[in-house]
This record gives sequence, structure tokens and C-alpha cells, in this order.
Amino acid sequence: MNAFQISWKNLKSNPLTLALNLLLIAFGTGMLAMLLLGMDQIGGRLRENASGIDLVAGAKGSPLQLVLSSVYFIDFPTGNITEADARLLAANPMVKKAVPLALGDNYAGFRIVGADTGYASLHGLELASGRFWMRDFEIVIGAEVAREENLKTGDRIYGSHGLSSEEDLHADHPYIVTGILKKQKKVADHLVLTSLESIWAMHGAMEKHEITSMLLQYRTRMAMVALPAMINRSTAMQAASPARESARLFALLGVGVETVRWFAVALMLLSGVSVFVSLYNSLRERVYDLAIMRVMGASRGIVLAMILLEGALLTTFGSLAGILLGHGALQCIGYWQGSPQARLDGLAFMPEEGWLLLAGVLIGLVAALLPAVQAYRIDISQTMSKS
Repeated sequence: MNAFQISWKNLKSNPLTLALNLLLIAFGTGMLAMLLLGMDQIGGRLRENASGIDLVAGAKGSPLQLVLSSVYFIDFPTGNITEADARLLAANPMVKKAVPLALGDNYAGFRIVGADTGYASLHGLELASGRFWMRDFEIVIGAEVAREENLKTGDRIYGSHGLSSEEDLHADHPYIVTGILKKQKKVADHLVLTSLESIWAMHGAMEKHEITSMLLQYRTRMAMVALPAMINRSTAMQAASPARESARLFALLGVGVETVRWFAVALMLLSGVSVFVSLYNSLRERVYDLAIMRVMGASRGIVLAMILLEGALLTTFGSLAGILLGHGALQCIGYWQGSPQARLDGLAFMPEEGWLLLAGVLIGLVAALLPAVQAYRIDISQTMSKS
């Protein structure tokens, strides 16, 4: 029987203590893994989906709400603005590119977004099959929409009024799928895109045209300062910077995340103390067995390594279980989350998670160090004489 087998057998000799230690380590590691993966995905999506968008202009209200609804499609719009105001803003010499958006409907929880072809070029969207819309009520759907709803080109779907409810169905005007986008792991994967005219026709707004917001790109660096001030001061609209509002959102999330992170670290440290206590108590019960091993030829180094291995095995298995637990929890959260655009992926792994595993191993080694040193110093003759 080698040192690994002996160490594992010793750990299994007290199943309740083993289970408690594994749970403590797993919960601490799992929470850290979930936070690491979740915040990385949130941060990455905020950056990727806002790429190429310098400013969002829309109805006055909360700037954060405007950005969330128009860039990430995970909140309700602040209202509508007139097409005339939008066209006037798009013609401003400080604006390089302007993409209008019209929101208000959904299909199976996926946002139906009215836009022009500038939205596709803004985000570099490419078709996996079919073509972009050419007439009213033709749509291009994201890869996840097609996958989850089992749609293909030529299929007909019906939108519902509102951004999440499926009750108020627009049964008079079906949309026809003419194209399916390539998967990009961006918000467009969860969108149903169509023309502005389709949205207006769906709601009977043939004369008074309104849009929800405008996605803008600056023409010059000076526009970064002058354009938002001009919009907020001289128009009925407000301007919101995706970069600034995303930073605000991260700051708001950061307080809660830091609290949970420190709680998880405390759990891992507590698990280290628990490992130390269990190994220390176990050593007192196994002093005679270790002395017998020494008599039978085991060196001090082997005894030392065996105790250290017990601590390392315990925290390694607990850390691995915790990482899997964190991924499973994140996948469940993503599955049950209402908004498809904000759905988190628990099946993605990060190289940085290796540091969590390494931290768990180090905690086990440190916790086992004192018991291992005591085992190393066992006096064979004194121990055998007391038996």
C-alpha cells in the first residue's frame, strides 16, 4: 500500500469530518469560482456589446436605463423620440454614424428590434443562412433565437406587445424569417431584427413615426465633450455614454460582489482551520500506528509526506468539487434567468480557475504542516513503551 492509499484510507476513516471539510472547501471555492466566471462574463459582454457605440440618445430619464435598454436590451426604454428629432441629430456634423432603434415587442422573450442596416455593420453581423430583410415584416434572427425556438428561413412567427409578455399577440401580422445570423456570443444572438417600417406598420403608426433611441459614433474627439452637452441642453433628448454607465453599473455591483468574495475567502480559511483540527486530532489517535510504520521501515520523510498529502488531498478534492459546484450554480442561474440577453454560461471555463485549485492545495498543505511536523518528530521508543 503506497502513501496515497494510506492517506486516503485515513481520511475515509472519519466520514463525517471528511464530509464537513469537503463541504466547507467546496462552498468557499464554488462561490469564488462563480464570482470569477460571472464577473468576467458580465464585464466581457458589457465591453463587446458596446464596442463601436460612443453615445446613446433617447428620451429623457435614467441614463443607465437608456444604455441598458438600447445597447444590452435588458431593461425597459425610457420612452420614445420623434423621427424628425432623430434625423436632425443624425445630420449633426459631429456625428459620424447614427443607427436608429425601435423597441416595444418580443417573440418568446426575445426582443424584436427595428433598425436599419447600419445596426448590422455597427456590430459586424454576418449571416449564416438566408438574407437580410427587404420588405416589411421580414426578419433576421440571432443564432440563439433560431436554436432555442427551432426556427429556419421561411418560418413565420408572431410577435407580442411588450418586452417580455407573450399574452398580447400581434396575430394579424406574422413575421417571415429571411435570414439567420452567425453566432457571435453577443447580444445580437438573442435578437429578432427587422426594419423600422415593420415596427411602425405593426403598431399602425404610418404617419407619426417614433423611435426608441439612436446609437451614435463621434466624428471627432471634440464631439466627445460637445455633443452630449448639446443634446442634453438643447433638445428634448438625453445623451448617455455606454462606457460611463457600464462603469457605474460595475461600481454598483462591486459592493455586493466584494462582500460575497470576502465571505467566500473566510469560508476557505475556516475550512483550513477545520482541516488542521481534524488532522491534529487524528494524529493524536494514530501516534502508535505511525510508530509501527517507523519500526517497519518507514522513514521520517515518508511519515511527513503522508500527513501533508492528507491535507492536500482533502483540499484538492474539495476545491475541484467547489469549482464544479460554482459552474453548476451559474448554469442554473443562467437557465432560470428571465432575460436571454443577460444569460450567464456556466459551461465556460477560465484558466484563472487554476489559481483557485492551487490556493486550495496550499491551504491544505499549510493546515497539515504542524501535524506533519509533529508526526515527523515522533519518538518511536517512547511511543512503543507507552502502549
